[in-house]
Amino acid sequence: MAENKEKVIICAALAGALTFKHQNPAVPYTPEEFAREAARCFAAGAAMVHVHARDDSGMPTHDIDRVRAIHDAIKEKTPELIVNLTSAVGVGVKAEERIAQILAVKPAMASLNTNTMNFSLVDRSTGAILYDAVFENTFTMLQDFGRAMEENDIKPEIECYDMGGIDNTLLVAKQGFFSKPMNFNFVWGVAGGQRFRPEAFIAMVHALPEGSTFTTCGVGIDQFPAVTMSCLMGGHMRVGLEDNIRLPNGELAKGSWEQVLWAVKIASALGREPAGPDEARRILGIRQK
Repeated sequence: MAENKEKVIICAALAGALTFKHQNPAVPYTPEEFAREAARCFAAGAAMVHVHARDDSGMPTHDIDRVRAIHDAIKEKTPELIVNLTSAVGVGVKAEERIAQILAVKPAMASLNTNTMNFSLVDRSTGAILYDAVFENTFTMLQDFGRAMEENDIKPEIECYDMGGIDNTLLVAKQGFFSKPMNFNFVWGVAGGQRFRPEAFIAMVHALPEGSTFTTCGVGIDQFPAVTMSCLMGGHMRVGLEDNIRLPNGELAKGSWEQVLWAVKIASALGREPAGPDEARRILGIRQK
C-alpha cells in the first residue's frame, strides 16, 4: 500500500504506440515537442512523464539514438522531472531490442510488463475489431527485463492489466532481485485487459506486497474514474494523451498538461496535494541521477 497519503504522484504519459496527431494534434513526435509538452506537464503539477519514442512521421521507434534524443531533450528543458521510458515499444519488436534501448539510455524508471495478452482496438459501441495483435511478455522476459533494470539502477514500474500480472510478478519476485518498494501500475480499459471496476481495483490493491506503491491509468473513458479511485485509495495517478485524447467533459485535450490540471483538481477535492519530483523519488525509491 502507498505509505504517503498526503502527496500524490501525477504522471503524464505523453504519447503511446497507438495515438497520433490525426486524433489529437498535441501528440508529440519530435524531441522538441516531447520536451515542450513535458515542461508544460511539470508546470501543471506532474512529477513524472512516461515516454514512447516516435520518429518524425509519428511511428513508434526503439532506435536508441532517437530514444536518447527524446529523453535528453526532456531532461535538458526540465531537469527536475522523472522520465519513465517504455520497454513495450510496440507489438512485434524483439525482446532484445525492447530492453536494449532502456539499458542504453538508463532512465530513472522504465515500464515492466507482466503477461502475454491480446492487445487490440475494438469499437466499444459495435464490437467491431479495428486492430488485433498479441503483446508478448513471457516469464523469461519479466525476469530478464526486471533483473537488468535493477542491476542498472533503473526502477521498474510493474504494469498489471489484471490480477494475473500481480501474481506473475510475485512468482518471479521470489528470486529476490526486485528492490523495495515495488511500484505497480494498474492499466484499465485495454481491449485484451480488463475494464475498470471498483471492486476489481480494490482486490488488486489488497493483493500487493506490503510496502508497495501503486499508480493507475485508464484508456479512454476509463481514465478519470480509474485515477480518481487510485487517489481515493492512497495511490497515484497517470493521465496523458497515450491513454485518452479527451477531457472528462468530452472536449479534445489541448495536451497532456490539461489532463494533469484535471488530476490536480481531483486530488485537491480528495484532500491530497501533488508530489514534487524529489518527493516522488523518495516515495518510489528512485535514486537521484
